[in-house]
Amino acid sequence: MSDLPLIQADPAVSSPAATTRKGGRGRGSRLLSRTDRVVIALMVLVPLLLVVGLVWFPALATVALSGTNWDGIGPIGEIEWVGGRNYSDVINIYPPFVPAVQNNLLWLAALFVVATPFGMFLAVLLDKEIRGSRFYQTALYLPVVLSLALIGFVWQLIYSRDQGLLNAALGTSTDWYGDPDVNIWAVLVAAGWRHVGYIMLLYLAGLKGVDPSLREAAAVDGASEATTFFKVIFPVLRPINIIVLVVTVIESLRAFDLVWVVNKGRNGLELISALVTQNVVGEASRIGFGSALATLMLAVSLVFITVYLATVMRENRK
Repeated sequence: MSDLPLIQADPAVSSPAATTRKGGRGRGSRLLSRTDRVVIALMVLVPLLLVVGLVWFPALATVALSGTNWDGIGPIGEIEWVGGRNYSDVINIYPPFVPAVQNNLLWLAALFVVATPFGMFLAVLLDKEIRGSRFYQTALYLPVVLSLALIGFVWQLIYSRDQGLLNAALGTSTDWYGDPDVNIWAVLVAAGWRHVGYIMLLYLAGLKGVDPSLREAAAVDGASEATTFFKVIFPVLRPINIIVLVVTVIESLRAFDLVWVVNKGRNGLELISALVTQNVVGEASRIGFGSALATLMLAVSLVFITVYLATVMRENRK
């Protein structure tokens, strides 16, 4: 037998693996200090509270109030529930509602049929890296950073009956903002001016991400530029097309600033959003009735938002 002493493992000394596991647990527990936990909690809770308080609670409260006749003055405990009477009154005995729906549909058609294709056309041209493309991008996108209220004032310089540029050029004295026969078209031109730049930017970003090999393959097959775009490039831009569709619909529904600046949404410029404001914060102060109008807008918006979210989630699963 060997005379070498037997070395017994000291139970106080752990194995390397155990040490690693133990050290890992120790380091993991020390990764987040109390201050870190407080900061993370605040980063989660503050945005959550803002979204709930500024988005979800007002939306749910609007839906709930749409079934009441509250005028915003009496105590909440005395609110009378009227069910669907507000919706029936909106559709049947509220004269401005039908013109407002027609103007919203006209707004949607003008943006979708004229402004959106024109913005896409400009994006295709600027994607060719023509001389001065940076300047054109900036100039065309500049209206997007302006609010619609400010755009209304800018176009007032053009549409003014006495000193406007348009009447001076045409030699007429048309009241473009005041005449109910033409003011909706004048406002649509101003709104389309802003919308074109936004759509141009979206499509330009999409075109920059298209694989160049697609164009090269189409050129090898002898396809023209128009055929290449509509048969090859445009289908690839499907996510951008969905975004543009949703943005256009929502823009047509939430249009408010421009018509409110012009004449508070009256005299030919009735829009649903303007009717909501007139009833909620106007002289009538019919909170329940205005909430019913707002709920109708919310329901229509949710249809397109749901389609958009479903499309995005389907694309992410592929």
